[in-house]
Amino acid sequence: MLIGLKIENIAVIENAELEFDEGLNVMTGETGAGKSIVIDSINAVLGERTSRELIRSGSENAKVFATFADIGDETEKLLDEMGIEKMPDKTLVLSRSLNSSGRNVCRINGCPSTVTALKEIGAGLINIHGQHDSQALLSPDKHCGFIDSLAENEALRSEYKSVFTNLVSVKKELEKLYDTRDEKAARLDYLNFQIDEISNANVREGEREELSKEKELLQNSGRVIKALEKAYAALSDENGIIAGVEDCAHELETAAKYYENAQDSAKGIRGISYELSEFSAEVRALVDGFDFNPARLTEINERLDFLYRLSMKYGATEAEILATLEKSVAERNEIEVSDERISELEERLYALSDEIKALSARLTDSRMKAARAFEKAVKAELEFLDMPKVTFVVDRKATALTSKGADAIEFLISANPGQEPRPIAKIASGGELSRIMLAIKNVLSDKDSIDTLIFDEIDTGVSGSAAEKIALKLYEVSKGRQVICVTHLARIAAQADRHMKIMKSVEGNKTFTEIIPLDFDGRAAEIARITAGGSVTALQLETAKEMLVNAKENAK
Repeated sequence: MLIGLKIENIAVIENAELEFDEGLNVMTGETGAGKSIVIDSINAVLGERTSRELIRSGSENAKVFATFADIGDETEKLLDEMGIEKMPDKTLVLSRSLNSSGRNVCRINGCPSTVTALKEIGAGLINIHGQHDSQALLSPDKHCGFIDSLAENEALRSEYKSVFTNLVSVKKELEKLYDTRDEKAARLDYLNFQIDEISNANVREGEREELSKEKELLQNSGRVIKALEKAYAALSDENGIIAGVEDCAHELETAAKYYENAQDSAKGIRGISYELSEFSAEVRALVDGFDFNPARLTEINERLDFLYRLSMKYGATEAEILATLEKSVAERNEIEVSDERISELEERLYALSDEIKALSARLTDSRMKAARAFEKAVKAELEFLDMPKVTFVVDRKATALTSKGADAIEFLISANPGQEPRPIAKIASGGELSRIMLAIKNVLSDKDSIDTLIFDEIDTGVSGSAAEKIALKLYEVSKGRQVICVTHLARIAAQADRHMKIMKSVEGNKTFTEIIPLDFDGRAAEIARITAGGSVTALQLETAKEMLVNAKENAK
């Protein structure tokens, strides 16, 4: 609820402070006094577009401060999301400073903010309906919200939106997988070729080093055999090392029979002769066992050549080749899993499509049931507000599925018999728009979460009984909430819980606007002025007082 408004240097208002109460707050004054400037100021602090022309002539800056009490949970949640500190008493202060240079300074609870943030916060605080209202009634996109408020289908809408979100997510993932499917099929063929080639090659780490050593041995086989044979001859010929050592051992053994000190040497040399004999046998085995196979050398060369060609494609070493194999197998598994994921997602898509269709049908049904009741209720309200020939229709057209359902809902109206109902924006006048909104707000009075409604000159083009009825409806709508109304009608002013008069004066070459809260006598005088349209007589003043007393009695 808006409880305070401070205006500085807006148009003809140099400095003004307004206080508002719960219930019906009325502002009256002569034409041109500045009533619309108050509404413009409220629009400015709610983040609506403004012009530098709004700044008072001769001033560099203009400021508007708005204080709200008992803000709702949705607004507090929005403040949390914006990272703005909340007031402990659930109050909220919005401010906007306009500079002649075009720069704006916005604050929410004293925290620097943006015009966009002001607008987002303001949308949940106040609904302004005026002669040139271009928002809720003139925007078919918002009509469905009115019907949903009456249908009380929030749980169904939440369920639908959740399924719709999942459906969109599945579609996006599928589209992404479909887009890459042909590319992945070609990639899979290549991976299979790689895997088969490397797997069939039976590559093992260290293989090339082993083959290179074996190749080197085979290439030098003649030298090896010749060296082994020479070594064997040096050991085993009759004049070789073994024969000499055995002779030496025999001689030492002979000496040891008589000379005890020679025994150790005899035993040592004899042992050496035995060892040399064993080495001789090993060398002989090496000579006899060396197998030179020219075909094996060809095999090694072919294998090394194959491994070299393989390394040119898959990695310099056997380890890198095997790593390529492992990577290719993993990628192939991922592609195969991707195909499985497509099948899984397609099944999920079919299930979600069936579910969303059923939920969409239920949502449409809930809206159309509410729409029929809404049509009757709004028509009855409009008939009461002196629009007896009006036809009010909630038109629904099927659309593609969106996050809000499959319904395009628009309010149509025909003010005259025989005239085809057409969109409100095309045929309703300013006064009719305000009355239609008043009727809608009255129908949805216990459904609307916005506590403050502003009606700017709702009485345009009406008089007599219509004015009386509008006054009664405004009072009804204001019960349990706040209604702020700019009016020229005495009947509406008489119903007010709080009445403010807007007065304009000229001092020197400057124009000033003053906003004065009225007591009972002040209200009576203002209502008499509105009624008289000129000089006020004593009778008119008494009549005005009687209107105030009767309004108070009727309110009970």
